Amino acid sequence: MDFSKLTNALRMVTGLGLGAPLLIIMLLSLLILPLPPFVLDLFFTFNIAFSLIILLVVVYTLKPLEFASFPTVILIATLLRLALNVASTRVVLIRGHEGGDAAGKVIEAFGSFVIGGNFAVGIVVFVILIVINFMVVTKGAGRVAEVSARFTLDAMPGKQMAIDADLNSGLINQDEARARREEVAAEADFYGSMDGASKFVRGDAVAGIIIMFVNMIGGLAIGVGQHGMSFADAANVYVLLTIGDGLVAQIPSLLLSVAAAMVVTRVRGAKQDIGKQLTSQMFEDPKTLLVTAAVMGLLGIIPGMPNLVFILLASTLAGGAYLIDRRRKLEEEKALAAVNIASPQAAKTEIKELGWDDVMPVDAIGLEVGYRLIPLVDRNQGGQLMMRIKGVRKKLSQELGFLIPSVHIRDNLDLAPTEYRISLMGVSVGEANIMPDKEMAINPGRVFGSLPGSPCRDPAFGLDAVWIDSNQKDQAQTLGYTVVDPSTVVATHLSHILQTNAHELFGYEEAQQLLDNLAKLAPKLVEDLVPKTLPLGVLVKVLQNLLQERVSIRDMRTIAETLAEYGVKSQDPDILTSAVRASLGRSIVHEINGVQVEIPVITLEPGLEQILHKSLQTAGESGAGLEPGLAEQMHKSLEDSAQRMEMEGQAPVLLVSSYIRPWLARFVRHSIPGLHVLAYNEIPQDRQIRVVSTVGQR
Repeated sequence: MDFSKLTNALRMVTGLGLGAPLLIIMLLSLLILPLPPFVLDLFFTFNIAFSLIILLVVVYTLKPLEFASFPTVILIATLLRLALNVASTRVVLIRGHEGGDAAGKVIEAFGSFVIGGNFAVGIVVFVILIVINFMVVTKGAGRVAEVSARFTLDAMPGKQMAIDADLNSGLINQDEARARREEVAAEADFYGSMDGASKFVRGDAVAGIIIMFVNMIGGLAIGVGQHGMSFADAANVYVLLTIGDGLVAQIPSLLLSVAAAMVVTRVRGAKQDIGKQLTSQMFEDPKTLLVTAAVMGLLGIIPGMPNLVFILLASTLAGGAYLIDRRRKLEEEKALAAVNIASPQAAKTEIKELGWDDVMPVDAIGLEVGYRLIPLVDRNQGGQLMMRIKGVRKKLSQELGFLIPSVHIRDNLDLAPTEYRISLMGVSVGEANIMPDKEMAINPGRVFGSLPGSPCRDPAFGLDAVWIDSNQKDQAQTLGYTVVDPSTVVATHLSHILQTNAHELFGYEEAQQLLDNLAKLAPKLVEDLVPKTLPLGVLVKVLQNLLQERVSIRDMRTIAETLAEYGVKSQDPDILTSAVRASLGRSIVHEINGVQVEIPVITLEPGLEQILHKSLQTAGESGAGLEPGLAEQMHKSLEDSAQRMEMEGQAPVLLVSSYIRPWLARFVRHSIPGLHVLAYNEIPQDRQIRVVSTVGQR
């Protein structure tokens, strides 16, 4: 037979959409047409093989969604088996009186060889299979499918929020977010379908019981009434064939029930098939095998027990524990060898003279990790941290307007195994401990319950959080927690630090690169600006001031035009920064308040603003002439007003004169980080302000 032609024919049939009609025709044929015993044997054999294929596909599938057609496959397999029951019942009742093989060799084999030709034993075996399938496997799988569907639907809002959070933080792009949303929807559809498909399996088990009794009663009636057989002969023939028919149907049914139970009971976040999961989780720790071996050994030395069997099993378990312990030690040695700093090169005959190459430059951005966190950054071990950091750099570069330097990642044996440290210009600016084998459930401010786990705090924003196991993720999202993996925790912490300290990463090279890019569009503007109007150092300082106040420098053309206009009047970076902020007022306000026309703001009482004016004129930018008590009281009032606006869902904005704005921005920058300080001339003409509170009023 030319198998290539057969394969091409099957592909053509499938491509033309004829698969489903042909399947329906086959099922109708089994229900209506009388089939010869040989064809029935083929279908029974195919049914067993089909059920076994389904079970093995489930075993080797990494996650349920990889076999998303499983509910439909259950329906097809159930209909096929019921159609075979009808066809076999017809053959048994019509031709059963002719002998044991009248209904086919498969039914005869199961009725004679499997149960020894004893229909009483066959009935007992059949009933046991029915109880196992119906009462144990099918009932349990149906309950798990129902609960899984309910929890999956309840967890959908939390999963959507987690996707939006990753998208907003730059950890994923729009395409990845769309794919994850589709996966969430597909998961809900799958478990909802599995809840219904479990009813097919349960109904199939009930149908098997009914069909068996109908066949037995009908066979006895036909054998005695139509063919003149004695009751004993009719019972021996028809009951035996009925039992064989029932066993042929129940074995594939049991395989399908087990496959359905495996799908709904497996952990969703697992990245291994069921066999590898069982091996890694049950036989990972040698202590369990050692204790079991000791118990078996004690039982084996008790007089009267089958000593050889127990001692043999105890020896096998002890040997397995020894091999597992040896493998773990070898893996630990390899891990330690991987994190050790590369050994120095072999000593040379001549000692090399020191040079400037021996003076290592300071990394702009550094990330040091303990040795247990190395799998997070190693792509060969499935680490995602490198890709997350790349996404953070890309998003921040697009938002801030300049290229964020590369992050230099290395291991540090001086750190704790699960600790990481973030440094800027060689100085540590953040560090934390994480659990690489767990996930962090962050309390965003409103949750509907507590979670068992290890309490902690989100290192980026200091929110309350809990380290939980992966199988608690759906429960946590249902309760309102935002669940992130360890790589996301580190990437979010790094993103927050880079945003806060972006001005430290911007220097002369970055400024020159911005000018070079601008010169391609406006060469005359760049030529007149640097160095004719302003030196490069003043431009760098102005851009650093903007970044320090979290103002994007993407609109480099507007910035350059403003500096070219005001640079001939003053070269004071603070004055130039105020002028640039006024030119960028529309984008600054849009970033804070969106497209809303009305801007809710906090203002200062005119008398208090006059005091600040005089203080700055007397003491300069330090504001040292301000009375400490007044400064503390003003700070407390600003903090309370900002918190009230945040509770109402509004971005807190303090609106003051342009003269005192720089000093007030520095005054609240670290103590009230969410408060935006704007000057009157930074508000666009098409926006309206609404004063919600005035600081300094009695």
